Amino acid sequence: MRLPRFSTVVRRIPFEYLPFADAASEGLPLSRLLRLSLFQVTVGMATALLVGTLNRVMIVELMVPAWVVALMVGLPLLAAPFRALTGFRSDTHRSAFGWRRVPFIWTGTLLQFCGLAIMPFALLVLSGQGQVPTPPWFGQAAAGLAFLTVGIGLQTAQTAGLALATDKADDATRPRVVALMYVMLLAGMLGSSFLFSLLLAEFTPQRLIQVVQGAAVITMVVNSVALWKQEARDPARAAALRGAPAPAFRDAWRRFLSNGRARRYLWAVGLGTAAFNMQDVILEPYGGEILHLSVGATSALTALMACGALAGFALSARLLGRGMDALRLAAWGAVAGLPAFSAVVFAAPLESALAFRVGATGIGFGGGLFAVGTLSAAMRMEERAFVGLALGAWGAVQATAAGLSVAGGGALRDLASTLARSGDLGVALANPVTGYNVVYHLEMLLLFVTLVAIGPLVGRRSSGASTAPRRFGLADLPG
Repeated sequence: MRLPRFSTVVRRIPFEYLPFADAASEGLPLSRLLRLSLFQVTVGMATALLVGTLNRVMIVELMVPAWVVALMVGLPLLAAPFRALTGFRSDTHRSAFGWRRVPFIWTGTLLQFCGLAIMPFALLVLSGQGQVPTPPWFGQAAAGLAFLTVGIGLQTAQTAGLALATDKADDATRPRVVALMYVMLLAGMLGSSFLFSLLLAEFTPQRLIQVVQGAAVITMVVNSVALWKQEARDPARAAALRGAPAPAFRDAWRRFLSNGRARRYLWAVGLGTAAFNMQDVILEPYGGEILHLSVGATSALTALMACGALAGFALSARLLGRGMDALRLAAWGAVAGLPAFSAVVFAAPLESALAFRVGATGIGFGGGLFAVGTLSAAMRMEERAFVGLALGAWGAVQATAAGLSVAGGGALRDLASTLARSGDLGVALANPVTGYNVVYHLEMLLLFVTLVAIGPLVGRRSSGASTAPRRFGLADLPG
């Protein structure tokens, strides 16, 4: 008996059972949506490379001082506050073809490619392994330029890409589009981290050059596929804007903040993001130093948090699709984070690795709800003509708060641990867990403050969303 082809079997599957099938719409078919979401994969790959793989390679293999590494990794944050300006420029961009988003996504892609192309050589010069002797400042400047260029590129591409997805999606499918974008970002981070670890298992300078420059080529190819025919040419728009005065960013920004809700919303985004990200740098050390877990066991925490985040994305898409207010969903994410952080805190006195793992999974789940809720709210906060401004403001606050909170969490843990071990905090607190507990309790406090900030913004239902119940199937699971 002849077996049917795989492609034939796939075509026979009912459309509604395909992952994220209900995220498609007339203006954004499923094939185009999945292709567009590929830009999030390259953003995740660049993030994993900068924050994870190269962080370890620079300190261990290249023996670069830790403070220099921290400075390099933090340089992309300098571009974060300009995401609102990038989004506004993509709203008002004047192209001969009538394009708005595509030129900015392509510019971000080129910046990522250029930064990744020079990065391995800059790192080798920074570590003193270059073939030509150079002064120390040259290597630091070259590496800093590479990191900054990649950071500007990925933030430009992500801001304009999310704005393009918002332009194409309708109100009914936008929650699923948001969830899909987050799933693709997470898939890019996890998949590339695993691939980089395999390729750099046997480290050599030549292998570092091949891997990083290979990532540059992949970024260019994948983003080119993602952008192909995504934004139609609109000569009529170009002709209409030719004689019109260019809007000023300052005026648009003042109008954006004048309604009061936007200002409170941005505060809520910053506080909530800081609350969920402050523990990123101390979670694995907590498991190793306090609970005496192995390196493999602590490394698995990233997978647990990712699973929790995926569950949060799937639930977010379902609840938003049923008409739940996006900011109410974000508030529920903050509420979910409270018992999760509590479980991590109580894991030490209980000596329970299970409580620690449950807490880590819960942190990912609460963070997923909060991220999708706040991004969905940003997509609805401005009219379609200026949605890039709102998304840029969300991205600027979110990226800045995440970076500063990670750095602040590590510094606060070190300061509290030093004070505790010296006895300045009293005999009861003179133990290693004190530094970690200070950070986790501060995060819980920030979650309470986030709820206070977000409370007045919560409505009963999202405007324009369908409230009709629907069956839960494979289309409601992340792809």
